[in-house]
Amino acid sequence: MNPDYRPIPSSIIAEGRGYWDGAGDRGDCAMISYGASQFALAQGDAIIAKQLSPLIDWCLEFTRRKRDAAGIIHSDSDELEGRFPAGKANLSTNVLAYGGLIGAMHLADSTARLQALQQEAEQQRSAIDQYFAAKVGGFDTYRYYEGNDKLRAWIALPLVFGMAERQAATVDALLSPQLWSANGLLSEAGSKTYWDRSTLYAFRGLMKMGELEKILPYFRYYSNLRLLGEHIPYAIEAWPEGNQRHLSAESALYARTITEGLFGIEPTGLRSFKMTPRLPKAWPAMALKNIRAFGVGATMGVNKDVAIGGDTQQGLDIITTRNKVGKASGQRVQVRLYGKTLFDQRWDGKQAITIQLPE
Repeated sequence: MNPDYRPIPSSIIAEGRGYWDGAGDRGDCAMISYGASQFALAQGDAIIAKQLSPLIDWCLEFTRRKRDAAGIIHSDSDELEGRFPAGKANLSTNVLAYGGLIGAMHLADSTARLQALQQEAEQQRSAIDQYFAAKVGGFDTYRYYEGNDKLRAWIALPLVFGMAERQAATVDALLSPQLWSANGLLSEAGSKTYWDRSTLYAFRGLMKMGELEKILPYFRYYSNLRLLGEHIPYAIEAWPEGNQRHLSAESALYARTITEGLFGIEPTGLRSFKMTPRLPKAWPAMALKNIRAFGVGATMGVNKDVAIGGDTQQGLDIITTRNKVGKASGQRVQVRLYGKTLFDQRWDGKQAITIQLPE
């Protein structure tokens, strides 16, 4: 960080031995405000949240200074660092900035700050829809930048952040032959290049937005290809660049398709979250067990393991099963904390379930 709000270097080398800033501003502050706020919320530790607060605030102010009169944030490039055109303002930077505002809102330490960030986030979302909404490749979806006339994989990002304004056409565009290939999403329609990160974000977004049955065959295919195929057991970075080398971030994104996509877990506070655990029609049940998040388990630095029936309960469990009562059908959702039931209700698969953990 710096008082003049110069861009943060693109890459830090070997924990600070050097740095590289050849890509200029890639929208890094939008990325950091989103990532740091999500990390703080998921940790559920007030001390960590306080430590990260100056960084999050600095990054939010940086993006504000990059906004134009239409409310759109400019950046030199995006995370692809000029490999594909991104214009003066791109969809990725703007959507991630929206995510940063939402995260900061959930970390707000006063009602006035919460309301101010909420209003700013709503304005950012409106600006995104007004500026980037466009007909591209025959679909009423998003352009990636002004003048863009080819579908881009990152049109999936609005779905990840709950933007349903153009959901139907965006889903159709993502799964169309223009973008979907034998190796997942192409970075740009008409190219042969693919980066797994955009495919994994798309899986997560479509699952979260209720398109599970539509996307599940693609996710199953991709999982077999990557986790059981010739490059097992990891997701890859890109092709042809790097010739499908492994990168740890992509494999973390695969895990997030389950936690944030299939289960729809989204932090709303240091001790609270909402979720949409969408159970595939062919599955009788699914569960995430021993979750360490929101101040639970190892994140607290306290050993609260409890042996129950030979099973060690170390954290938070989310369990959902198929539930049929008369003509009505739905899911039964249970949340257990250290083996004790915290939530147990039927869910119709529509409104997100909100969970508040005890202090």
